[in-house]
Amino acid sequence: MSATATSPESSTRRRILVVEDDPAIVTMLRRVLEPTYQVTVAVDGMDGLSAALHKPEPDLIITDVMMPRLDGYTMIARLRKTSSTHKIPVIFLTAKGDPKSVVTGITVGARHYVTKPFRVDDLLDKVRKSLGSST
Repeated sequence: MSATATSPESSTRRRILVVEDDPAIVTMLRRVLEPTYQVTVAVDGMDGLSAALHKPEPDLIITDVMMPRLDGYTMIARLRKTSSTHKIPVIFLTAKGDPKSVVTGITVGARHYVTKPFRVDDLLDKVRKSLGSST
């Protein structure tokens, strides 16, 4: 897990936890999110669970579903059972686009379910909506 907090204003920026095991997707997400948000990356569901439970908690979680050690559904289900993390908005960003997977994602608490490949503008719009901002 690595955090990005290099500028003084990073402590006032909204915090996004990206839980993704594909380095190319991580690189792309960092490139589009870091100009506006403070981004922390976890490489699998176990690291994501740990990162989400640390203080301060993220303002938003963007997670894949299929990852080693702990899948995204299980990670979010566990976070929903913890009082400090149960209301963190979640966006699933995954290749699992079949109806059963989408329903599972929404059931465990996703605000949005985005299938890969995706349009960056669409994802950024969902990030803004999830955070309740026009940033």
